[in-house]
Amino acid sequence: MRTAEPIQRAEVNLVAAAVAVGATGLAAGGTAGPLLAVGMTGSGAVAGLPVALNLAGAAAGALVMSREAAAGRRGRGLAWGFLLGALGALVVVFAVSANSFPLVLAGSLVLGTANSAVFLARYAAAAVVTADRRGRALGRVMFATCAGAVVSPLLLGPGGALAQDIGLAHAAGAYLVAAPAFGCAALVFWAASTPGVPWFGRLAGSLSAEPGERAAPGLAARAVRNPGTMPAILTLVVANFAMVGVMTVAPVHLTGSGDGLGVVGVLVALHVVCMFGPSPLTGYLVDRFTPGYPIAAGGVLLLAGGLVGAFAGGHGLVPMTAHLLLIGLGWNGAVVGGSALLGSTAPADLRTHLEGIGEAAMGVAAVAAAPLAGVLAVLTGYAGMSIWFGVCAAAGLAYCCLRARVGESMK
Repeated sequence: MRTAEPIQRAEVNLVAAAVAVGATGLAAGGTAGPLLAVGMTGSGAVAGLPVALNLAGAAAGALVMSREAAAGRRGRGLAWGFLLGALGALVVVFAVSANSFPLVLAGSLVLGTANSAVFLARYAAAAVVTADRRGRALGRVMFATCAGAVVSPLLLGPGGALAQDIGLAHAAGAYLVAAPAFGCAALVFWAASTPGVPWFGRLAGSLSAEPGERAAPGLAARAVRNPGTMPAILTLVVANFAMVGVMTVAPVHLTGSGDGLGVVGVLVALHVVCMFGPSPLTGYLVDRFTPGYPIAAGGVLLLAGGLVGAFAGGHGLVPMTAHLLLIGLGWNGAVVGGSALLGSTAPADLRTHLEGIGEAAMGVAAVAAAPLAGVLAVLTGYAGMSIWFGVCAAAGLAYCCLRARVGESMK
């Protein structure tokens, strides 16, 4: 085992580095999409549509990439996910130049595959370490995601200036950043999954699951419903539902209050730091104790974030900053805990399938949350929308913790 540890560290570090590069493109779908939609149509009611389609693409991509992983092609699947994301970003850029909002939506759909590649990569790291270090491997890759994801919204200003210089809308600049970022990540994963490529190729085996993993009809569905796996998937669903709902409306709310894209970028960057930055600590807590502790903490923090958001709208940047930080911290606890719980409860012969199902379920939940958040914000204001998502998150994660404890007692 001692000789294997340096190899495992190299494998995890490679995945982390590639994800850090790819994550610099994340702001294109999540932050720039709503701004672009409002700018092109003049209606805040459609702000959630690019996000919803982006997340639908992520859900479909997660299922395809998990099938590739189960067939022994995890690295190639991730490479294709990033490559398609780069193509989607270029489609959006072309759509903006042609002033075609339907084509923006089509590009957003394809762009989503890169989002799922960024997040599915955490399981690639967890698969190459022993079970007692799985949480820390997940945490290391999610922490690396922080580097790129923090830089991503900070590039909204410079990217927007570049877009305007070439005659495009300011919000299109994020897509100019996303295309090369996703393309570079695709190249790294492709090289790392190809034996014979200098340095990278020696890690090809680590980016693949054992080939031949095939689920019998109905077996995956039964595995999802087992007392351990269901709470893990529900945890991922609830956390993403709440976070995406709030963050779909937050950038539009901030710009509507008179804050520029530079300020919006900084606040989103701080939110992203809280989403991913604590991951090494969260992963350690998972390994040291159980996934239930971070999940429960996530529910408390998401509820607190929703309540603070109810008072933040008209009271300046300080309460809005606290609101977004709490939402990010709550998401981190729930997602790291839920991912570790899924890895520890999923049947070994179905693990990669269930990883994809979990990621796709997160995407479906977010697809529902994005347009719902826009409608709630119109009907109840930002305060009502924020409280609603906070309460849903707290109730849902409390239920997941209870179900996980029941499942543990049944072993």
